[in-house]
Amino acid sequence: MKLSDIDERNLKKEKSEKVEGRATIDILDVLSEEGISVQDLVDTALQMYIPHPGLETREKAEYLFKRELKYALSDPNLCILIYSGILLEREGRVGNLPNISKNSYEKDMSFIIADEVLGTSIATYISGSKGAFEFVRYDKQKPGILSNLGPFIDDVIGGLIGGVSSSMYSRGMAEFGKKDWESGEAL
Repeated sequence: MKLSDIDERNLKKEKSEKVEGRATIDILDVLSEEGISVQDLVDTALQMYIPHPGLETREKAEYLFKRELKYALSDPNLCILIYSGILLEREGRVGNLPNISKNSYEKDMSFIIADEVLGTSIATYISGSKGAFEFVRYDKQKPGILSNLGPFIDDVIGGLIGGVSSSMYSRGMAEFGKKDWESGEAL
């Protein structure tokens, strides 16, 4: 049987497709409660900054990273993924994760890969395979704030930074190319 053979039923036809009401919590506030500021994210991302067409200076890279971060965090699905990692981190700190001891959580045992899966998912959600590649770079090096975070949240934040960083480079390069195209200059 193929997916196309299955009769489609819209079980959510009565549900609204628009956001209703105002959110009571903002992901930046949740990150702040964990001791993570936007500037921490920027500083960590820029520790691995490499000049690139469209991102020739650190100042431009910082501007584009903040812009891409704001855009990414406007997606409630991404914010929920990040929040789920933060909740896992909080539960791990007090020893409430199912089937794992507090001691194993604190040691970030190599057999626990849920944190890596979550970080990779966040990076991939933001910017596809390029984001996943960037996540691996940040996860291996653990620059900036990543070296001070717990086992789950370091991968969540690494995924966020990796995904946003990848978008920053891709969009910066695209905008650079567009400007060159519009000005008539050869690449």
